[in-house]
Amino acid sequence: MSQAMDFDSLRRAMADNYDEPEGPARNARAEQLLVAAEKLNIPLAVIEALGHQLKVYNYSSEKDKMFVPFARLLRMWDERPEDFDEYETHSLHWVFKWMSAGMLGQPHIPLAAMEKWLAEMEHRYRLAGHSERAVRSAEFSVAAHIGDLARAERAYTAWLAADRDTMADCRACELHDQGWWQARTGEDERALELWAPVLEGEYVCAHEPHAVLASSLLSLLRLGRLDEARAHHLRGIRLVRGMESMRGSYADHVEFCALTGNEARGLELLAERPQYFTDSGEPRSKLDFLAVVTLLMDRLVTLGFGEQTVPGPAGREWTARELSAHAREEALALAARFDARNGTPYVGERTRERMDRAPLVDRLPLGVRTVRPAPRPAPVSAVTTADPDLPALLAEARRLSEALHPDAVEAWAAVARAAEGHELGPRDRAELVDHEAIARGPEGAEVFERAAGLYAAAGDPGEALAARTRAAFVRALTGDADRALEEITGLRAEALALFDESGTGVRQTASVLVGHARVLMHRLEEDESSTGTAEEAVRELLAFAEPHTAEVRLASRAAEARAMLAELTGRAGDAEAAAELLARAAEEYVAAGLPWFAVEHEARLSRLARQLGDTESAERAARAALEHGQGQLEPFGQAQLHLGLAEVLGASGRFAEAAEHALQAAHWADEAGEGPALGAWARHQLGGLLLRQGRFAEAAEVLESALPDLTAETHGDGALVQTQWWLGDCHTELGEHRAAAERWLQAAEIARHWPEQRDHAMLAHLAAEALGHAELPAEADRAYARAAELWRGLGNTHGLVRALRARAWLAARERADLDAARELMAQAAQVCASGSPEDHEARVRLAGELGHTHRQFGELIARSAGEDADEEARRAAFEEALGHTTEAVAVFAALGPDALDARTGAELAAGRLAADLRRPDAAAAHARAVLSAYEGPEAADGDAETARARRAEAERLLEFLEAQRER
Repeated sequence: MSQAMDFDSLRRAMADNYDEPEGPARNARAEQLLVAAEKLNIPLAVIEALGHQLKVYNYSSEKDKMFVPFARLLRMWDERPEDFDEYETHSLHWVFKWMSAGMLGQPHIPLAAMEKWLAEMEHRYRLAGHSERAVRSAEFSVAAHIGDLARAERAYTAWLAADRDTMADCRACELHDQGWWQARTGEDERALELWAPVLEGEYVCAHEPHAVLASSLLSLLRLGRLDEARAHHLRGIRLVRGMESMRGSYADHVEFCALTGNEARGLELLAERPQYFTDSGEPRSKLDFLAVVTLLMDRLVTLGFGEQTVPGPAGREWTARELSAHAREEALALAARFDARNGTPYVGERTRERMDRAPLVDRLPLGVRTVRPAPRPAPVSAVTTADPDLPALLAEARRLSEALHPDAVEAWAAVARAAEGHELGPRDRAELVDHEAIARGPEGAEVFERAAGLYAAAGDPGEALAARTRAAFVRALTGDADRALEEITGLRAEALALFDESGTGVRQTASVLVGHARVLMHRLEEDESSTGTAEEAVRELLAFAEPHTAEVRLASRAAEARAMLAELTGRAGDAEAAAELLARAAEEYVAAGLPWFAVEHEARLSRLARQLGDTESAERAARAALEHGQGQLEPFGQAQLHLGLAEVLGASGRFAEAAEHALQAAHWADEAGEGPALGAWARHQLGGLLLRQGRFAEAAEVLESALPDLTAETHGDGALVQTQWWLGDCHTELGEHRAAAERWLQAAEIARHWPEQRDHAMLAHLAAEALGHAELPAEADRAYARAAELWRGLGNTHGLVRALRARAWLAARERADLDAARELMAQAAQVCASGSPEDHEARVRLAGELGHTHRQFGELIARSAGEDADEEARRAAFEEALGHTTEAVAVFAALGPDALDARTGAELAAGRLAADLRRPDAAAAHARAVLSAYEGPEAADGDAETARARRAEAERLLEFLEAQRER
């Protein structure tokens, strides 16, 4: 540290340090600055450095260090109050409240000392003429902490009744604490009402809405307001993640994960903050943290993951079971210290209550990238003794089979378990083996053949042929297509012959015909030339089954044939006819009481309707698919359907509902083990939909979680660019300009390889703007230069002009290089003037850019004449600026009513410059031109609010000029 640091340098250094992230490094710097202050031999410098040190300790994990600088400050005040200026006097009294809260969090400080401190605080506030509001608030905190609820209620009432003055906590912090008390007493609705102004941004501070978002989670869960709880978690965790002093709020987010089936995300949060296990500067927040760690670990143990490795205190590996025991022991020991200090069992009771909370939601999907540990399945014990329910199980399995219900396979599996060790008749055994083959999927061909033999032995040749047909179809699906076709052709002939001889029924024959059609349809994937043969088989099936659709199985065959015809029609290029056939097939399934079979076709219909631009039909079909698949679909199917509906709704602008379905899609994709593929795409879509609703923090959290899984190979590099682009938008809206620039530059690096370079140029331009906002002028200038060259190569005059103007401003502001700024503005004007697009609208837009360039040129020159410039230099700058501004007025005037507001803005700028040049008549003429412009018929083309503001400014300018004349 420089020995020559003066008071001003010290103040700048303290301001810079306060802007650094919370933590030991910032605290250490504050300690160094106090040493530097002591060397200045200026009491106020030491007072300010002590105040700075106290602030950074308070907002860190080293809160226990606050008491030493405060004691020194208080002693200095008592000895020489005249050394304190007005601000430091206020600050000293302000931090009395921090001492009160700090004492609460330190169990080694006796309760008597805290009560004495409250009395001291009350005395000093009274002497200083302050309201008792802050004192009663501090008393409330003490009483609530030790469990003296009656006293807490009295202090709470007195706190609210006292006048708010300059010593009262900020409105946001007060509302947080008031809402916390209401939630503590079971009044969750009232708590949320109190928190609403903070949540809505009406009242904010350095740590709000951070703490309110965290505190609201439990109330929202208890009230069943799950969507809000999810949103508050996603918003809130971003705010507290980088703030070391907010361990208590961070613990609330971990608790939320444990109570909503998001144990995996809870583990991720623990891994992000390993120091929270051991930071000892504030025992009370450590107690909160250890309590929810215990809760989370106990959840994992309950789910069967007690031996899973989990994040824990550094120095060793931890299993969930081990960490649960460790955290519980430490938490209860800490609670016991507080209770010993307080003389009540209250803290220990509250800690046990928190550690033992039961989940409030089985699973609340968050949309972020976490995979829930699946509970270990309980072993299924086979029935090996006589089962009196075997006949009932057989009857139920047959009933479900007749209804073509999806549960039939499991019902037959139950029969198989119950039948072990029992002799079954040939027919029963045939059906059992047939359904075993269905359950085996691609490995079922040989089992189907065994079932065929059993059917034949039971005297049912038709069902034997049907079982062999199913075996042939499995072979077709598993790569033995030639054999399958040969077999199925012979089976079809046998079945039709047997049917003609009345040797089998319609149902069995239709089963063979549908297998024949399926094999031929499958062959189309390899051999398009067989389309005609496939269509003949499909139409044969339809003609055979359609007269018998009163029976469920035959209705199913007819509907399936209709769906096959839809596929053939679509292959032939008639999408509209294909859509009609798919819709009819789905309707037939539903009418037959088989809605689960309609799902696949409704999903296809939705996609086809979107291709045809029929969003209404696409939405209707997607909703029907979700409804009909309820309870039957596998997770992957659920994910696909929800994602399809999200895309339909998003395309029609219904972003909120679309986001709900994208959220469900991400959830089901994770459940299906498809998080890195389909899940990442769903999160990508969800993030974009949240962004469109202005939910920027939530969108950023979701998009950041999607990014690690998005790959060019799986999702396309367009998805990577779009995700980074959206993240840049989110960061910008959240005021995180440097992060926005990084996102846009990463996206630009991908886009620079694309044949079309417009996205590359736009991303470079956006990154330049963000770098400027992040106060990185050199980097911003390089990015603008890159964007300008890209816009030039694309022939995009507007982009080029705006990049040149931005570089001019950077040159003037950051490098004080007025010559370079003039040259860049002149280039921008030249680009506008030299352009001559054929399209009238394009010419108007280009002229508008020229007007704005002249206007900015004038403003830049005028600002270059700083207050320290001499009169001659200022006059020369204003003359030059007025010339450009007058040119802007002329350009905008030529554009007519469409440029009304732009013209009046330039007129007022010219009027102010003329007034500065002591040309009252010219200045008044510009002001009157503004008033006149908004009185004529063209005034209707301007913005009403802008018109009012411009009129008011013009009138003020005229009043100023009149006053000048009178003087």
